[in-house]
Amino acid sequence: MGEKFNLLVLMSMTLILMSCGQGETNTLKSAFKGKFYMGVALNKDQYMGKDELAQEVVKEHFNSIVAENCMKSMYLQPREGEFYFDDADQFVAFGEANNMHIVGHTLIWHSQAPRWFFTDTDGKEVTREVLLERMKNHIYGVVGHYKGKIKGWDVVNEAIEDNGNWRNSKFYQIIGEDFIKYAFQFAHEADPDAELYYNDYSMYLSGRRNTVIQMVKSLQEQNIRIDGIGMQGHIGMDYPTLEDFETSIKAFSDLGVKVMITELDLSALPNPRWVRGANLTDRAEYAEQINPYKEGLPTDVETEWEDRYVDFFKLFLKYADVIDRVTVWGVSDAGSWKNNFPVHGRTDYPLFFDRTYQAKNIVQRLIEEAKR
Repeated sequence: MGEKFNLLVLMSMTLILMSCGQGETNTLKSAFKGKFYMGVALNKDQYMGKDELAQEVVKEHFNSIVAENCMKSMYLQPREGEFYFDDADQFVAFGEANNMHIVGHTLIWHSQAPRWFFTDTDGKEVTREVLLERMKNHIYGVVGHYKGKIKGWDVVNEAIEDNGNWRNSKFYQIIGEDFIKYAFQFAHEADPDAELYYNDYSMYLSGRRNTVIQMVKSLQEQNIRIDGIGMQGHIGMDYPTLEDFETSIKAFSDLGVKVMITELDLSALPNPRWVRGANLTDRAEYAEQINPYKEGLPTDVETEWEDRYVDFFKLFLKYADVIDRVTVWGVSDAGSWKNNFPVHGRTDYPLFFDRTYQAKNIVQRLIEEAKR
């Protein structure tokens, strides 16, 4: 009797351990452990705990976080010299409490920058020297405040156009190309241990790719620290090609820097650009064409959408030795910016979790792909 009882206890313990192990590996962050971080962008309700369902998903499946908005300059320093860290502090505290890799986004960006950055008290454009000083003060203030807490910073965001030209932003107009160099220099001075990244969209385009390569090489030649390139992953069902995306991954990694897939989401909807040439005199008809799945994705479309995601993750796994992080831009379809882009009112399905925070089938498919 004693031997049978001990055997039953041993078998029960084994089953429990096996089920625990299965649970640990049946999450995105565990499946991709040792390959790259699985990251997610958080909004205010999520990191402050108002959206409890989202928090549970984040804790279970992700090990890296980035803030959607609270670390952009218009929020951190709305008026010169007046820093507002309350929201961003809570974001960082959430990451620390859950032992997450925390990314700061973003220090210098032409959009969502406060107007005072570029004008004096009379409304006139400031000089190069003044703007550089304001950049330095902002970067020192923000990076210094989070020194030792934030692993890496998107130092500059979206400074290059599709064709490879420099974006004609106020930073570029007033300072010139050197604003990139000084931004990275100031960030390194403020926290010598933080990693520093350049982040941009449509990085699969040859024009943008080539200029970014030239920019990184120039920084390296000047001994300016740059640790990684963020390739934004706002992708669609028919763009970009896997070949073009792979070309950029390899080209950036050949520079000796890390590659990160940032802001990843896959729109299941037709791109309005492809239908602009059609004879759509009826606006209602046009709206139907670009917003066809208001009640949910048809099974065949969802399967095609899953296959497309899997193909990209196969590519990411192929380059897991150089890709440091894959970050999705949002927790669930309910809060995705793609619902209203580029036309207000569209219903899209670009993320891994549905509007009720339930995992879609793609989650299990990606987990299985990571185990191969």
